[in-house]
Amino acid sequence: MTDTPRTPTAVDHLVDSYLDDQVALNPIMATAVGLPGHETELPDLSPDGLAAVSALRQRTLRALAEAVPADSVDRVTVAAATSELSIAEQIRELGAEESNLSNLASPVQEVRMVFDLMANSTADDWSTIATRLSRVPAAIEGYIASLRYAAARGDISPHRQVQACVEQCAKNTGADGFFGRLAASAEDVPDTVRADLERGVQAASDAYTELRAFLADELLPAAPDTDAVGPERYALFSQQFLGSAVDLNETYIWGQKELARITDLMEQTAERIKPGASIREAMAHLDTDAGHRLVGTDALRAWMQEKSDAAIDALAGTHFDIPDPIRTLECRIAPTTTGGMYYTNPSDDFSRPGRMWWSVPEGVTEFSTWRELSVVYHEGVPGHHLQVAQTVYRRQLLNRWRRLGSWISGHGEGWALYAEWLMADLGFLDDPGDFIGMLDSQSLRAARVVLDIGVHCGFDAPAEVGGGDWTYDKAWRFLTAHSSNPEPLLRYELDRYLGWPGQAPAYKIGERLWLSLRDEARRRDGEAFDLKAFHRRALDIGSVGLDVLHDAVLGAFDD
Repeated sequence: MTDTPRTPTAVDHLVDSYLDDQVALNPIMATAVGLPGHETELPDLSPDGLAAVSALRQRTLRALAEAVPADSVDRVTVAAATSELSIAEQIRELGAEESNLSNLASPVQEVRMVFDLMANSTADDWSTIATRLSRVPAAIEGYIASLRYAAARGDISPHRQVQACVEQCAKNTGADGFFGRLAASAEDVPDTVRADLERGVQAASDAYTELRAFLADELLPAAPDTDAVGPERYALFSQQFLGSAVDLNETYIWGQKELARITDLMEQTAERIKPGASIREAMAHLDTDAGHRLVGTDALRAWMQEKSDAAIDALAGTHFDIPDPIRTLECRIAPTTTGGMYYTNPSDDFSRPGRMWWSVPEGVTEFSTWRELSVVYHEGVPGHHLQVAQTVYRRQLLNRWRRLGSWISGHGEGWALYAEWLMADLGFLDDPGDFIGMLDSQSLRAARVVLDIGVHCGFDAPAEVGGGDWTYDKAWRFLTAHSSNPEPLLRYELDRYLGWPGQAPAYKIGERLWLSLRDEARRRDGEAFDLKAFHRRALDIGSVGLDVLHDAVLGAFDD
């Protein structure tokens, strides 16, 4: 690809029209990707609303099948869109759309989280927020209808997921709940706007109270205790998150080997930190080191911003091409308290910058930077921010669907893990504390390949937890043996794996496929291989399935 602007083609118009129709049906997505025009709306989450989304996908798939690509860019677009929409329709056939309920990625969270991304600096902004708040009840009513529809055919999320969502709903209700705190943060707004906000907060709070009662009283008693989805369903979920069908048995074995490799590196690094110390002892030593400790969320946010800005300055023009609009990355403390860091992309016009968020658990006031530096690189540059914001920026090369509408976890999260190792290779994690922090994070990602695939596919558990069938207790012991994160976060993580099958392993499997692609490109190019050029070509393709990425980077779609 080059920077020479393309003349939009019929294929570009096709997928861009699909994106316009998609965000009209899902205004939460419109806000997430920064497309204007739907700021006051929420999606129809009822069975009819989900059927309308499916009908749009089917119409688009028929049009893609008849499309005549004009060039290699079009060929990538057709392959990527066909793959993504086809697998979504297969997932729908499982009944997984109407029954969608989990502790992390379901409408329970999405309807609330959209308010994190809305502008709130003017009275007009708050008026827009108030209108969207007033529409929360209709969205939740439709969602309950879908859950009830799925339950009537026996399709209910596991008990553990329903219980987690019951507890999350409670945190959104009342004056001290999320919506109440949101409205309370509005300053210097007219009385009329304030009154609209108060009515909107009451409506949204009441809606989540109703959802909580439905989940607790109707869905929870009927929810199954079994977490595993089985190998056939799991294979489809895995393919959706990767854009590639992998051998799950081979990947399960590889995950155990990769975990052992990382553990060996951690033991070697612990020896560098404190001779004779175990991994846990070395980490405990780091936690007492004032040079690796921050106190207070203000200090945490400032540290995130400092490290993020420094990475951008160091990498721009040397290891990566980083256009000027992408050099702004805003670090924030999230309004939630679930733990962990995450990234939200810039708007299409970059009026809303890319943002790195840290969700700080309740009561946590001290932070160990050695644990988190690699995560800053994962979420920021050269991780998600470089990857996502550069794709948004490449409007001369890519249509809007490629820039804004396509996101494949294995591609995105695989790149972000690849970015962590790359920063280590480039010397940014030479401090043994920072390096073992990265390894600890990688250990968690490798462990969940084993745990997630093993539990859901019914493979024998590793010998270290006694072999045989996986149980919740074995999964917990395995997870805690390979991560130093605190218990509340790991409990949340384990529930995530059990309720969102195939997503968590996509990080490490995606990284594996990224590394394999780089090795293949290096073998093909020989001495002419240029790492910076490889990164530029790969990132300019945008977030596509990993099979499509492989073929695009290696020239299979070229003229």
